[in-house]
Amino acid sequence: MTKPIRSQFERQVQTIQGDVLRMGALVEQSCRFAHTALFNRDLSVVDTLAKQDKKIDQFYKQIEVQCLQLIALQSPVASDLRLIGTLMQLIRDLERIGDYAEDIGEVAVKLFPYPVAPYMPEVEHMSELCQSMLAMSLSALTQLDAEVGLQVKVEDDAVDDCYDNLYDVLASQSISGPTEPLLLSMLVIRSLERMADHATNIGQRVAFIVTGKR
Repeated sequence: MTKPIRSQFERQVQTIQGDVLRMGALVEQSCRFAHTALFNRDLSVVDTLAKQDKKIDQFYKQIEVQCLQLIALQSPVASDLRLIGTLMQLIRDLERIGDYAEDIGEVAVKLFPYPVAPYMPEVEHMSELCQSMLAMSLSALTQLDAEVGLQVKVEDDAVDDCYDNLYDVLASQSISGPTEPLLLSMLVIRSLERMADHATNIGQRVAFIVTGKR
């Protein structure tokens, strides 16, 4: 690349990185909304979650097109390709986290008529851990900090422990009434576990961008 073309390329990459961070901020907000809907029983945020998910999907499609155009038109070198290709994978993780947040909001609506189950504080703790992991992975992305990115994986072990413990609790519940609350709670902890996995992916992708090592 000539110097002017290189400068233009770098500006386009910076634009994409900015859009990824804006998408990440929306996803982070969606996770907070989902938490509020489920644990504060505030269903006023559920409609906002659905609208927010549409914005997240728009960002996903827009960024993917931007990346593909950049690859097609600029013939980037290997290190640039690593960055662009990894960002394309990373936005998929963000999009999936947003989907799971919307799913949890929908579960909150269905659980609302039922009494709060005694195990919900443990589920809430699991949700808080997931939000912390997402915040850490987005911080790693903002700073391009490989060390912080890899640390997210350590936090994922705590979420896995929560999932295993809660699965055992839910599976051992005696069913004397409706089964729907149990099934919905299973769906919530599965969604949270998957959100944590995607947050871990984001952290590892940041580390790959920085170091080139998987």
